[in-house]
Amino acid sequence: MAALADAFDGFILDQWGVLHDGTRPYPGAVECLQRLHEAGKRIVVLSNSGKRDAENLRLMAKMGFAAGLLDRFVSAGEDARIALQSRTEPFHGALGPRCYAFTRGGDRSLLEGIGLEFVERVEDADFLAVIGTDSPRRQSTDYDDELQAGIARRLPMICANPDIARLTPAGIIEAPGVLACRYEALGGIVFYHGKPYPRIYRSCLEALGCAPDRVIAIGDSVEHDVLGAARVGIRSALIPGGVHAAALGVSWGELPAPEVWRTFASSAAARPEYLLAAFVW
Repeated sequence: MAALADAFDGFILDQWGVLHDGTRPYPGAVECLQRLHEAGKRIVVLSNSGKRDAENLRLMAKMGFAAGLLDRFVSAGEDARIALQSRTEPFHGALGPRCYAFTRGGDRSLLEGIGLEFVERVEDADFLAVIGTDSPRRQSTDYDDELQAGIARRLPMICANPDIARLTPAGIIEAPGVLACRYEALGGIVFYHGKPYPRIYRSCLEALGCAPDRVIAIGDSVEHDVLGAARVGIRSALIPGGVHAAALGVSWGELPAPEVWRTFASSAAARPEYLLAAFVW
């Protein structure tokens, strides 16, 4: 990162796969964040987490990432909550109050307190919301009964976490976005919050206050971090040892062989300007 610091004023960082693995920081990540902060750089952590910004900050603090090192945390979950509360966009404005929520462990706190009525059956809902899933215990195909019931009633869906894979200490598991993609493939209409969709980047760029050509996004997913950056005209750096580690034949902290990268990049949804072995100074 020391080689990139002078070229940029604003940094949009993913968390899983860049800063930590979900339970502990990657070696050197806390120090690197401190170095950027001390250099006067503007820093936003942008995550497809289905949890609220404040909860994400608490989780990061437990791992040693002090909230004072960031200018803002922006999560897909918070973006979805704001949209459902304000109802300023046509899609959200047309939704009724009754929500059937897909959750992890029954946690609906993301959308509580904004006037929604949670129902226990799809048949009683006005719309569906994907907050989380019980992966790996329950795979996306295990939700087919609920999804088919939604299709039968032509219910719209909100996805508050569009990630399709999540890096954990035990390996890569399905993320909630897989459920939304499956619903869309069945013919359902889905509004996605988070990366790689431009809406959420507006919040990041406002918080950074930097010219877009002086901003870089750093993540471990081509489909989310790199593509999202490309869609809003900012540069990106990919850490290949995250969700693409198996496809690139690397472990965390390694760079792929040039020929392997060329093959991978030739069919990728977008290409980063840089490859970083790890988020270290």
